[in-house]
This record gives sequence, C-alpha cells and structure tokens, in this order.
Amino acid sequence: MSTDLFCEIVAGERPAFMVFSDDVAAGFLDTRPVFKGHVLVVPRVHVETLADLPAAGVGPFFARVQATARAVEEGLAAGGTFVAMNNRISQSVAHLHVHVVPRQKKDGLRGFFWPRTKYAGDAEAESFAERIRKSWNSPSD
Repeated sequence: MSTDLFCEIVAGERPAFMVFSDDVAAGFLDTRPVFKGHVLVVPRVHVETLADLPAAGVGPFFARVQATARAVEEGLAAGGTFVAMNNRISQSVAHLHVHVVPRQKKDGLRGFFWPRTKYAGDAEAESFAERIRKSWNSPSD
C-alpha cells in the first residue's frame, strides 16, 4: 500500500480540519484554499486517479462529493460550488481528490486560474470546518 499525505490524514496520522470521515471517504479543508471553506474529498482506499477507483466505489465516493457540495453551500451560505478534479497533471498529491470550492457571484474566480488564500489561523479554519460539518448529511448508499 502506498502512503501519501492524504493517506496519513485519513489514517489520523496527520492533523487536518475534518469535515467528515466514514468508511468510504474523508473530507477536510484544503490548507491552501481557493476560497475559505474549500474542501478536499478523498477516498479512504489509496488510488491515484479516477480511473484507478474500482467501479463499485465510484457511486459511493461521488455521493460523498455531492453531500459535501450541499453542505458547503448550506453551511457557508455559498451561492454555489465549483467541483473539480485533476488526474496526474496538476495533481499536487498522487491520491484521488475532489475539490469542493464555495462560490459567490462576482467572487473573482475565472477559468482555471486558482488563486490561493490563507486562514488567519487554526481557529478560523476550524470555524469553517465546523459550519460545513454541521450541514453535512451522510448519503444513503
């Protein structure tokens, strides 16, 4: 089994601002968010790309992505979300992950230029994670 940053977060070996964690996937705040509340959803099983995820796991995994998008919108009063994934090219960690980014009209995000921001500190990051966590509902597979 391969070990990477996301495997370590899923295993609880590395700290992260968790939004949810279950037997299928985990969601946590990106440490370099496009906008505050930017969540990464990763499968528990180590796979590098979407093509590597077993077919039986695709539906349950994307049910978690869908639940996360819903929770980001509700928990942060976002106007919408940007949901994206890279496979190999521009994939900063070689572990499948989906970006769920809160959006508002006229927020300045254009095309595929992803400016990054920072949280003021751990307390602010945890407050964003908590707001999303409170709105996250486990999908019924």
